[in-house]
Amino acid sequence: MRVMKTAASMVTILAGAVLLTACSDTPTLVARPRLPVYASDMKGAAKQCEVSGVTPVAGQPVDATMKLGNDGGWCAIAVHQSGPKPFDVGLLAKRPAYGNVTIHTVGDETRIDYVPDPGYLGADTFGVKLLPGASVVQVQVTVAKAGS
Repeated sequence: MRVMKTAASMVTILAGAVLLTACSDTPTLVARPRLPVYASDMKGAAKQCEVSGVTPVAGQPVDATMKLGNDGGWCAIAVHQSGPKPFDVGLLAKRPAYGNVTIHTVGDETRIDYVPDPGYLGADTFGVKLLPGASVVQVQVTVAKAGS
């Protein structure tokens, strides 16, 4: 009889320990799977597209250069937070004068796409503010004739 009470007490203590462990504030680290990149994310790129490497720094502006041929396609700058993981938000801080900018997530990166106006050749600039961190990517663009 005493052995059964001791066994029952041990089961109660173990069950309590398991429940307390489940309620602890210790964070559990979970590996985040890489986000998929689809073929449609890569279609439409300009045949000529050269960009400088960009590493955003929280609260500071970072300069980038882009050179592309005007064949109707986009040229992109890809940036990410540590992890890597995409930024939560990309805001157009300065509009380009001769093209359009799209900011979106592609896989684990935030991609900043620029498409020049049809027939435009020359220089353009734009800026994108990335959150969190409030880094501003300032882009100097050179649009050339397609194939040159």
